[in-house]
Amino acid sequence: MTKKFLSDADSQLFRQTIGQVKKIKHNSVTLKPKPLKPIPKEKLLESNFNTNPIEKVKLQLTAEAKVSFLAAGLQRNLLKQLQCGYFELDVSLDLHGLNSYQAQKSTARFLHECIENGYRCVHIVHGKGYRSEANYPVLKNDLNIWLRNHIDVQAFCSATPKEGGTGAMLVLLSVSEKYWSI
Repeated sequence: MTKKFLSDADSQLFRQTIGQVKKIKHNSVTLKPKPLKPIPKEKLLESNFNTNPIEKVKLQLTAEAKVSFLAAGLQRNLLKQLQCGYFELDVSLDLHGLNSYQAQKSTARFLHECIENGYRCVHIVHGKGYRSEANYPVLKNDLNIWLRNHIDVQAFCSATPKEGGTGAMLVLLSVSEKYWSI
């Protein structure tokens, strides 16, 4: 590589632009450690569920009942695309063996992480509830209510038979603002 020579005028202009310069006492570079992301408290995660439910679901779903939901203002075509498998599944959550309280905490944490990571379509396995005491699917009914009242859920439906059928749900989430392209 050839060395470039500056004229006196260019050198003087450069010095005027830079201004006063201090000599460095040592030759090592110190980098500040990157601050860690704060871990959200469970109360903050639960705040994504609307405290004033948009709609009350009075119907108790049976083990084989199909479920679907589309948020207000969205086109029906979006729900049809979700049901037909148009969206690729990003990640899955299995709620088998959890009680209602544990399932709500896990679901809130899961949906929060999905939004933070930019996941669009997620799979939640809740089971059919054949072994529940009330003889109806507790988690399926709970998820039906929780997902309808979650801020970031745009649509959900029962999964296809190969993905769990009526024992699982496909959930379409809104895209986080940090993933919007400008």
